[in-house]
Amino acid sequence: MKSAAIQPDRDVSRLQRQVAELEKKLAEKDALLATKEAHWAARECSMFEQIRLLLDSRFGPSTERYHVDQQQLQFDEAEQYADAPVTEPEAEAAQAGETAPSVPAKRRNRGGRVRLPAELPRVEVVHDIPEAQRYCPHGGSELTCIGEEVTEQLDVIPARVQVRRHIRRKYACRCCEEGVHTASMPPQPLPWSMASPGLLAYIATAKYEYGLPLYRQAKGFERKGIPLPRNTLARWMVGIGELLTPLGQALQDHLLAQPLIHMDETTVQVNTEPGRTASSTSYMWVQRGGPPGEQVVRYDYDTSRSGRVPRRLLGDYAGVLVTDGYEGYAQVVRENGITHAGCWAHARRKFVEAQKVQPKGKTGKADWALSLIGKLYRVEREGKTLDPEDRLVLRQRQSRPLIDKLQRWLEKSITQVPPKTAIGKALRYLQTQWPRLTRFLDDGRIPLDNNPAENAIRPFVVGRKNWLFSHTTQGASASAMIYSVIETAKANGLEPYEYLEDVLTRLPAADTDQAIHALLPWNWGKTIQA
Repeated sequence: MKSAAIQPDRDVSRLQRQVAELEKKLAEKDALLATKEAHWAARECSMFEQIRLLLDSRFGPSTERYHVDQQQLQFDEAEQYADAPVTEPEAEAAQAGETAPSVPAKRRNRGGRVRLPAELPRVEVVHDIPEAQRYCPHGGSELTCIGEEVTEQLDVIPARVQVRRHIRRKYACRCCEEGVHTASMPPQPLPWSMASPGLLAYIATAKYEYGLPLYRQAKGFERKGIPLPRNTLARWMVGIGELLTPLGQALQDHLLAQPLIHMDETTVQVNTEPGRTASSTSYMWVQRGGPPGEQVVRYDYDTSRSGRVPRRLLGDYAGVLVTDGYEGYAQVVRENGITHAGCWAHARRKFVEAQKVQPKGKTGKADWALSLIGKLYRVEREGKTLDPEDRLVLRQRQSRPLIDKLQRWLEKSITQVPPKTAIGKALRYLQTQWPRLTRFLDDGRIPLDNNPAENAIRPFVVGRKNWLFSHTTQGASASAMIYSVIETAKANGLEPYEYLEDVLTRLPAADTDQAIHALLPWNWGKTIQA
């Protein structure tokens, strides 16, 4: 009887254990299902954000400016952007989206004509009244000219093509009729061609400064009755690219002597690269550095984006290197002991993207980050004219507290958002780049961003939209060299055509390092005056 009573208790205990096990398995399945649902929800959110960003990049405004309702934010002050043109002291901050405090706008002078430059040549066109009207209708006496009214118009003379004939005189003795002496021909940039330095400079600046493809230039010459096929123009560009190589090396040597260099890279398509398909992606690398008046902008073509390229370009350079977040620079930084600084413009751009996918009419973490980053740029604008030592003192006093505040917010916020969302990616970028982004607090020479390199690479990106690709590796290398010379000239305030035309005239005879260095943009003015 006793054993019979125990049996039901055992059955109950067994059933309870089974129920507990089933409940545990059910809880585990529920947890797994919840995890999967959260994963798919985050993935769906990320996909919708990407779609919104793609639509915005395709149809939205290209500017990164943002506007936030002052009443919706509990910040110290609104980060709003004026519609007025950006003045020179505002340029660096405006490139990253920050603006200066509002100031009373100057009254615009509407309706007036722009004053034409005094150095332009004037051609006088005199208008007189008919001779019959030069007599007084009352007394009949001849009228006297008492003055003039002058109206100026801006005129243009289209490119005029001419043939330059080099006539080399020959001399001989009439007595012995021996020893003919012929005047020598000055060294030419491309002796095997009929192109003058002026024509080569004209074609090069049309393509590399103004983005006019060679096939369009060939059509223009054809309309003037001059048969210059596209492949001929291309050979000429390759030729002057090779001719400019010693000058390009002098620019590179000067660049590597600078304490700070900016670097960036962008894609380029080259149709006939050995061992590669026409659709393969190659890269144009840009470096920029130097003090005002001795700026160098150096382009280099390479098939790769790997770390071997910055190693090749930088050699044993051990100064300060400013780049975006690309990890391809890590090896040369580590091997050379380079001080590697990051780019706040890139960090800011990711928060701008996160802000674009926020629900309309709402503010969030992206707005908070953009506000603090904007204040960092305001400090930089204030210290722009200071020397590095005083700028560093200013940063320690004003930027350091902002950085500390941003770091505390970052550590808290990064655990609160899904990593694959736009705001999650922005926070992750900020976290991984933090040591490089805060390097500017230790050295007053280090800028807040890599905008000088991005600005230097922009002409190439704009030109690429017109000519689309390079046909050969020689053409890509030549393009890099010509871009280097033209953009360096522009960076130093020179007129590219005038500079390039004179360089192509003098460079064929420049057979010493001294002669080549005399053609560097900051020495060129002294050379042409000599």
